[in-house]
Amino acid sequence: MAIDPTRFCINRKIAPRLSLEAFFQLVHRLGLSKVELRNDMPGGKVTDGLSADQLRALTDKYHIDIITINALYPFNRIDDDLLTRAEALLQEAQRIGARALVMCPLNEGITVSPQQTLAAMQQLAPRFAHYGIQGLVEPLGFPVSSLRSTVQAQQLIAEAEVPFKLVLDTFHHHLYEQAEQEFPASIDIEQIGLVHLSGVEDLRPTAELTDEERVMLSDSDVLNSVVQVKRLEMLGYKGIYAFEPFSSQLERWTPAEIERQIRHSIELLQA
Repeated sequence: MAIDPTRFCINRKIAPRLSLEAFFQLVHRLGLSKVELRNDMPGGKVTDGLSADQLRALTDKYHIDIITINALYPFNRIDDDLLTRAEALLQEAQRIGARALVMCPLNEGITVSPQQTLAAMQQLAPRFAHYGIQGLVEPLGFPVSSLRSTVQAQQLIAEAEVPFKLVLDTFHHHLYEQAEQEFPASIDIEQIGLVHLSGVEDLRPTAELTDEERVMLSDSDVLNSVVQVKRLEMLGYKGIYAFEPFSSQLERWTPAEIERQIRHSIELLQA
C-alpha cells in the first residue's frame, strides 16, 4: 500500500509538551507539512498566545499547512455560548489560515435527537460559509456519545443540505458496535474529509476503552487501523490521514521518540 507522504498529517495532541515552533520543527524534520492544531492543549489556546501574524510567520518558515482546528464541542447542542465559541473559532481559523474546523457531538450520556443535530448543522453552516472554513463532523463512538455512527452523520448532513464533511476516526469506528454492519455498504467515500488514526494495544473490553488507551499504530493494534486504512484506499479515499494519539504517556515522549513513533506508524501503513 503506497500512500503519498503529503497525505499524512500530525495532530498536535502527540506533542503536548512542545511549543508550537518546536512542534512545527519536528513535523518539518519528518519531511511532512500538514498539522492539526487544538483548543484543548495545556495552555488552553489554539496558538499558545501567539498572534496570527506570528503564527503565520512560523508556518511560512517551516512550510506548514494547518489542516484543522480541533474542535467545536458540543456542536449539536446549540445555545448562545456555543454560537459565541463557534464564531471565535471560525474567526481564528480564518486568521491563521486553517482550512477546516472539526465539530464533535455531545459526549456526556445525554440524548440529542437526530433532528436536533440536523438543525444544529443548518444553523452553523452559514457561519462556516461566511468565513470560508470547511466543517468536519466527527462522530464519537463512546457509548455516551449523542452521535456514534459515521453513516448516520452522513445521512444527517445530506438531509440538512449543508456542505459539511465527515471525520472518520479509526478508534471511534472500532468503539461503535454497528460500524462494520453499516459502513461498507452505506458510506460515500467522497463525504470523508479527514481520517484520524491511532492505535490501541489494551485488551480490556471495547466498551471500556477511553482516549487514555490511544497511542500510535503497531502490529498489536486492536483497532486494526492499518486494515481500516487499506479498505479506505481500496474504496477510493484520496484524502488526509492525521495521527491523533491521546494517551497521557505522550507527555513523557521526547521529540526523538515522537519522531520514531510517527516514522514507524507510516512504515506500517506503507507496507
